[in-house]
Parts: sequence; C-alpha cells; structure tokens
Amino acid sequence: MLILYRQVVLNYYNYMKKNALLSPSLLSADFSNLGAALKTIEDKGGSLVHIDVMDGHFVPPVSYGQPVIASLRSSTKLPFDVHLMVERPELSISSFIDAGADYVTFHAEATAHADRCIQMIHEKGKKAGVAICPSTPVSALEYMLPYVDLVLVMTVNPGWGGQKLIPYTVDKVKELAALQEKNKYSYLISVDGGVNAQTLPVVREAGTDIVVSGSAFFEGKLQW
Repeated sequence: MLILYRQVVLNYYNYMKKNALLSPSLLSADFSNLGAALKTIEDKGGSLVHIDVMDGHFVPPVSYGQPVIASLRSSTKLPFDVHLMVERPELSISSFIDAGADYVTFHAEATAHADRCIQMIHEKGKKAGVAICPSTPVSALEYMLPYVDLVLVMTVNPGWGGQKLIPYTVDKVKELAALQEKNKYSYLISVDGGVNAQTLPVVREAGTDIVVSGSAFFEGKLQW
C-alpha cells in the first residue's frame, strides 16, 4: 500500500512538472471586486488562486484574513493557495484551512515550530508549503524538504507588489530542482515576485512548477 501511495504521489508530481501552473495573486486585484478577480483568473488560465495573508508584523502591510477567504470560497472551484506572511503561523493554520485553504504555505523565518506546522496542515488533509525570503538559503529547509508538498521561493522581498525579480533567487530554484531530482522529493517549486513576460522563461527554465504573478497578470502583461 505504501509503495502504491508513493507511486501515485510521484505520478502527480511528474504531471505537475510537465504542466506548469499559474497562481495569480489577489494582492494585485481590485479589493472592491474580488469576485470579478476570481472570474478573471479562471478565464485567463489560472490553476490556483494565490492569497497573500499579511499581519502587519512579519511584513509591514496588512491584507485580509479568514472572513474574506471564507466569503470567496463559494465563488470558484479553483484551489486556494494561501501564503501566510504572519508571525507564529501555528496559531492560525487551522482557522485558515477551515476558511477554505487547500494549500497553506508558512514562512520558515516566522516560526520555531516548522515541523509542527507541516503536521498540522497534513492532519487537516491539506497540502503543506514552506516559503523562504530572498536572503534565506535553501539549506535552512534541509530537514523539511522530504515532508512538504510545496516550496515557495520569494523572488522579491515579501510584503509589497510590483517589485523586480532579484536575480540570485533563481539560483535557489535551480538548487531546489536539483534536490528534487537527486532525492526523488515530491514537492513542487513555486516562485513569487517580479514574474512578467521577460522573467517567466528564466524561472521556468530554472525548474519552477508554480508561477505566482500579481501585477503583471492583472495588468495583462503576462500571457499564459
């Protein structure tokens, strides 16, 4: 049974590798009409909806929380890719899952209990992701990589939209892709920040599986 399960996971992983996914970020949408933003994501090839949750502490801005996510859940069948830019995510993971999250990604820099965060997400039957800021090395994730479903590489400094991609972050995508291949890990690699028509080929070539795009997507500058 375990062998069969591992094969199913690897088949899913291989499918995703061949079919890169677009996860548009609602952070760049019109907050007064998020329902229309979801429709745009569906119409323009989005496979997931990236939802940036900011607490005003881990990053200076504040975005939205569980009530907004819950109110949007019935408006689309697309998976919700919830990115927690919050301190001590272990205190709120369960409530975001209850609100409708399918993927929950927390920051390695935001908690001393990363392993417990992964367990909490999996215990609720959802996909667990871990994110790293531009200055955090891939080596900080060494003990988590066998257990996570997604690794989010921040290619800009988290908290603000419209930034330019930081070139050295692409090397981290390449490193994660090499570790995937070497160790047969099943996580997907996501990138977030500064992805536009010019940088999209660069991150895809590096090994990205999920592309998060905000400003470029909603301004019509990223064709999928």
